[in-house]
Amino acid sequence: MRVIVDAYGGDNAPLEVVKGAVDARAEYGFDIVLTGNEEEIRRIAEEHKLSLSGIEIVHTTDVISMNDIPKTILREHKDCSMAVGLRLLAEGGADAFVSAGSTGALLMGATFIVKRIKGVSRPALAAIIPSDKGPFMLLDSGANLDCRPEMLFQFARMGSLYMSLVMKNGEPATVGLLNVGTEEHKGSDLQHETYALLKESDMPFVGNVEARDVPAGAADVIVADGFSGNVLLKTLEGTVGMLLGYIKQIFYTNLCTKIAALFIKPHLSGLKQKLSTEEHGGAPLLGVAKPVIKAHGNAKARAIKNAIRVAAEFSRVGVIEKITDSVKGE
Repeated sequence: MRVIVDAYGGDNAPLEVVKGAVDARAEYGFDIVLTGNEEEIRRIAEEHKLSLSGIEIVHTTDVISMNDIPKTILREHKDCSMAVGLRLLAEGGADAFVSAGSTGALLMGATFIVKRIKGVSRPALAAIIPSDKGPFMLLDSGANLDCRPEMLFQFARMGSLYMSLVMKNGEPATVGLLNVGTEEHKGSDLQHETYALLKESDMPFVGNVEARDVPAGAADVIVADGFSGNVLLKTLEGTVGMLLGYIKQIFYTNLCTKIAALFIKPHLSGLKQKLSTEEHGGAPLLGVAKPVIKAHGNAKARAIKNAIRVAAEFSRVGVIEKITDSVKGE
């Protein structure tokens, strides 16, 4: 398995990306290709005593930043670390690609360099989020703000295939439609028409799902337009961060609470791990012709390592092929 990693994507690049790549190579044995400034990558590896054995570096000097207009990846920044990695993927130079860089640039680059699967209307950014019953997928989580019913239906199809093959060992993945109520008549025309399409499909559709029921694991796949999905995603991230901050603040209140914290620290660590998105690596970009994973912008080594693992699994189980066959049959 060969995975390309954008060494200069994200807030903590290149050090944390290089660390994650080295860890992935050591733990999983994948062939890793880093795109970025070779001289700097080797200097960082030497300074931090990181072995680059089994890791190839494709030299680039340009970087597309979070502040750059996404479409510049196609011309002005066509030789940046992200664009070069995507071209290598498109040309068959590896099995999958990982970047923690600009989401907009990655979507633009993946769509126009790697290309969409034939028949897919729009690629969807599919966030993997922890819940009470295990991880679920939220798509679209920000790539497509305005959607049509057939697009949401296609998102559901792609998401259910990914979750079934990658996260549930082939078991069917349930699908829910994000809405303002559980009743069939709730929502706008978009929700009404999407509901009808999902109800008549062969997917295990559980109906409308309210936002308050999402963290409890109401479905394996939650389908939404990109605007609603992104609002829900950011709300969940903010709420988890706030609650964990409150818990930490409580245990640092006085000597008694600090002593109490020592006794329950193992349980708190388990809770933090359960709520962490680092374990799931990143968000697959579904609908693109090759496996592409978007790691979180502030990803550190552990998240990068897991993103590489997920990217390899994405390729190994044949999700792209299954989506391609599914789209042909629609």
